[in-house]
Amino acid sequence: MVDASQSWLGLIAGDGSLPFEVARTARHEGRKVCAVGFHGTTDPGLESEVDGMSWLHLGELEALLGTFKKAGISEALMAGKVSKLKLFGDPSALRPDARAREVIAGVTDWRDDSILGAIAGVLAEEGIELLPQLDFCQSLLAKPGVLGRARPSDAEWADISFAWPIAKAIGGLDLGQSVVVESQAVLAVEAIEGTDAAIRRGGELGRGGASVVKVAKPAQDPRFDLPTVGPGTLHAMVDAGVAVLAFEAHCTIIIDREELLRLADAHDVPVVAISSDGPQRLHTQTPVEAEREST
Repeated sequence: MVDASQSWLGLIAGDGSLPFEVARTARHEGRKVCAVGFHGTTDPGLESEVDGMSWLHLGELEALLGTFKKAGISEALMAGKVSKLKLFGDPSALRPDARAREVIAGVTDWRDDSILGAIAGVLAEEGIELLPQLDFCQSLLAKPGVLGRARPSDAEWADISFAWPIAKAIGGLDLGQSVVVESQAVLAVEAIEGTDAAIRRGGELGRGGASVVKVAKPAQDPRFDLPTVGPGTLHAMVDAGVAVLAFEAHCTIIIDREELLRLADAHDVPVVAISSDGPQRLHTQTPVEAEREST
């Protein structure tokens, strides 16, 4: 049996800093990391954080499989966003090979779960298991509680409670993971444009007191597309005048938590991690009770 701590891990790296976090964690645990990055999407700096790196276009699925097979990869992980807007842009920029065209032809719709699930199926056919993202991201999760100095007002708690089942409903339809609300009215629902763009769109319609609520899908596949927040989320909120960030605890990945909370405190933005059963109990806790539960 191969010692997993010494084996190679395949990393399918998208946008942002999450691929860096995964690579560092895997190498700290004794894994070697063979990464595949995508031109125009993946940060080139990732190359210095891994043991091997190949650069492909998004449609070069056969080359990705070949890279992993050559390195003897039997386990892989997806990390980082690949905007679906790229799939609706210039098709020639994707440079789809025969294997990618076969996958595209086999899916009945272009929902995230359909596309990513089909890719996971191709990897499995080649003897490569796609691992849950949280296998290398546990330290990036939050327990339920108010994470920064600011706490939501009663009106903001009411908006969070109002938005929670709506966010879960759109997640169940695989539309998106976030909604922006104010005064218990929905200002924006995340779709293909992504969370930050939805925040900006909702902020334009609000009056400076909106809340963004981000959740995992009710049937979330742990291998891909977990909800993620980070400093970029806060920048989008501040730019758009959105006042509160609430997200689902234990399954939302927080990128650069220290910087996110620094920005939140500087702009007096409450940041709240909500347990999977909803925000009601957390709302009724005193700050002391919430702090005790989160430790």
